[in-house]
Amino acid sequence: MADRAGFANRSPALARRAVTMLLACITLAGAAHIPAFDIDTTCSEFDRFVTYVNRARAGSPDYGYSATDAAILYKVTGDTSYARLAIATVEEQVTAAESSITAAARPDVAFDSYLYVGEMIRDVALTYDWAYDRLTPAQRTRWRAYADQAIYNVWNPSSAVWGSTSFPWSGWSIDNPGNNYHYSFLEATMYWAVASQNQTWMDYVRDNKLPPLISYFQGLPGGGSLEGTGYGTSHKRLFELYGFWKSATGQDLAAQSTHCRKSIDYWRHATVPTLDYFAPIGDQARVSDAPLYDYQRALVVRAILQSPGTPEAGRGMWWLNHISIRQMSSAFNLKDNIYRLPDPEVRSTDLAYYAPVLGDLFARTSWDTNAVWLHMKAGLFEESHAHEDQGSFSIYHNGWQAVTENIHTHSGIQQGTEVHNVIRFVKSDSTVIGQAPSSSRACSLSYQDDGQVLTARADLSNAYANEPNVNTWIRRLVFDRSANVITVRDSFSLVAANARAVWQLNTPTQPVVSGDSVIVGDLVVKSLDAAVQTLLLEWSTVDADEYRSGWKIELSRTDAAMVFNVRIRVTTPSTWVPQAVRPVRRVSSGRGASMPVCHLSVYALNGVRMDGSVAGPAGLRVVRFGAGQGSAARGVVVVR
Repeated sequence: MADRAGFANRSPALARRAVTMLLACITLAGAAHIPAFDIDTTCSEFDRFVTYVNRARAGSPDYGYSATDAAILYKVTGDTSYARLAIATVEEQVTAAESSITAAARPDVAFDSYLYVGEMIRDVALTYDWAYDRLTPAQRTRWRAYADQAIYNVWNPSSAVWGSTSFPWSGWSIDNPGNNYHYSFLEATMYWAVASQNQTWMDYVRDNKLPPLISYFQGLPGGGSLEGTGYGTSHKRLFELYGFWKSATGQDLAAQSTHCRKSIDYWRHATVPTLDYFAPIGDQARVSDAPLYDYQRALVVRAILQSPGTPEAGRGMWWLNHISIRQMSSAFNLKDNIYRLPDPEVRSTDLAYYAPVLGDLFARTSWDTNAVWLHMKAGLFEESHAHEDQGSFSIYHNGWQAVTENIHTHSGIQQGTEVHNVIRFVKSDSTVIGQAPSSSRACSLSYQDDGQVLTARADLSNAYANEPNVNTWIRRLVFDRSANVITVRDSFSLVAANARAVWQLNTPTQPVVSGDSVIVGDLVVKSLDAAVQTLLLEWSTVDADEYRSGWKIELSRTDAAMVFNVRIRVTTPSTWVPQAVRPVRRVSSGRGASMPVCHLSVYALNGVRMDGSVAGPAGLRVVRFGAGQGSAARGVVVVR
């Protein structure tokens, strides 16, 4: 396919095939190739969906309305007014594209590296297929030309054309099954291949795109996404495609790996005990602080639909019936919540979950809403939306107690080690040493859990494999559920003359030094080492526009020791009760394709200027500091 310059310049063989397919389409006029969706017309969400589409039919469409919405109701009800609505909506899209092409401009379907090609061509495909006998011959021809060209351009970026104008583009993620863009490209191609019965596209999907997709997700057996939980929500589209492709072709993509059904357990454990937020892993560009939304519900709905009768489906049903999003909050998402889900719910009882390769370990004291919840990360770091958070951990108890500062940012995409609960390594010139992405060198994590005490060991050395000043870093974490105590023990090896280490804990509320400990929220943080300096940073003093709130506790050694030992106690009665749990142990591994990573460009602690000191409480010495030359005081250093 890569040798074609565009549909206007197809080879004679391809032209003959196109004619054959056109005649087949004409012969099969009115015979739908896309099976009807298994809609539950008795559920309340379906009633809301009908009302939502009816507003569009009346000329007042809501935000996000699409031709797919109208096409679904036409297929379900047979009401031709919905067919006319879907046709009019697609005709508007195609006409606008033709106008852009005439003006030698890209049509909207090419916007943002074809990010929206999936939903736009799906609109065309469903309407073309389900309302085929209501289209004029001219419409069929124009719609086919538009959809074929859009899909050709996606997979052939260097030779992409619109009309007679060349429009090459980057080809971002056309060969990366781990990236959210890829699912949009697949959606457009798969839907249109089935709707148009274009054998070229059917063969291309089966022979070129599905084998690497299957192989990729066979390498993520624990579910989840290497993009994190923000962009990883795009798997709702992936799992929807699994269902569509199975119903249209009989090929069960979900059954080719455990990833789809295990993603149910992944998201169940990634959800905090109050069942309204999820672990903010990686970029959180939509909403920084990671509240549950329609997208996460839709993802689990789609995964359950592909995993009927499994234990994961039952546990997923429990999750759906107890999370804060019981029905879709945005009308344009209603079509993702109107399906029959026959599995009965099964209450969650497991207290830990580990996703290999991603390196995400989740643990909790119970499934009560006031339980203590923990997340630790050590795995493969390769995607552009992933963060420099290898070795990080988060703690939740009736709210975030320790968590990445990224949730308090305006952008939600601060990726550097500075904002995560890791050890920050700093060169002698105050340059922060970043963690480097790699497709071949993953960090590793192993853990043991007897039901009361979970012990994890993470080797984070590979995060700094390209950094000569950091030789090794091992983090051990012990979570005693009965005592609500988390002990973090770090050992590392540096080129001492060239680098230093700072232990970090980001918190939503202001920390207060009390004796030999730091009190913050429900946490009591105590260093178990001698010769440790404590620094408290208010993030808004770094950049008030970006960092809207949040604090950070930093510990540094005044001696040459290359260890940190810190005990963190959650000051609340434990919800843990003894259970018969077989000890488990898992070890992560990595694979994938390397991606670029962004870094925080300015950090207030670089080039610190001391500008005075005052007496501190309890015999401590408190040193004020500024963020750079000539700056005002920005925080305090507590020196023991």
